[in-house]
Amino acid sequence: MIFIVAVIATSVLVYPYLGLDIDDSRLDVRDSLHYYVLVGHIGTAAVALVLGSLQFMPTMRARRRVHRTLGRVYLLAGVLPSAGATIPVALWSGRLMTQIGLTTAAVLRLITGGLAYRAARRRDFDSHRNWMMRNYALTFLAVTARVIVPLLLLVQIPFRGADPGSMGELATSMIPIGQTLGWIVNLAVVETIIRRRLSQARRMGRLS
Repeated sequence: MIFIVAVIATSVLVYPYLGLDIDDSRLDVRDSLHYYVLVGHIGTAAVALVLGSLQFMPTMRARRRVHRTLGRVYLLAGVLPSAGATIPVALWSGRLMTQIGLTTAAVLRLITGGLAYRAARRRDFDSHRNWMMRNYALTFLAVTARVIVPLLLLVQIPFRGADPGSMGELATSMIPIGQTLGWIVNLAVVETIIRRRLSQARRMGRLS
């Protein structure tokens, strides 16, 4: 299911930038440098979204060589460049919450990716899986943020009405909030799953 969502989201995110036409950019860009850094961020984030979802498939994990290769491509061609490009894109946005929220998420992606790789090198596969789950939760914010923003708008309709003009302005102001809440919500969900799994493992250990 995550793979299907990732493919659909990736198609939507990447499509406007396939022609490399700055006029088609969905975000305001100041110059060609800004635009091409944005395109690089979106393209490599798409790689991370799709490849990361494949890594959680049991059939893919069973094929260790394929799993290991995809994991390296995910980190080196997806997480590393997309997180690196996120920082200037966030800083160029001019929005304080976007700058703080996305830069924090980018740094956490780099840290969790590094810890996941180190755990794999040590053959600590339980820790590796947990760090990769956290890393992909941060990557998946690109999807979650686009779900949270419409939900925030729906909640405010009873109080503000549904005038298209005001809703458009409100949507713009809600984007930084959605970007920040996206990775926070994802991490909270993943941490709950990890802690539940650890708790079950401890109970099973006591029973055995």
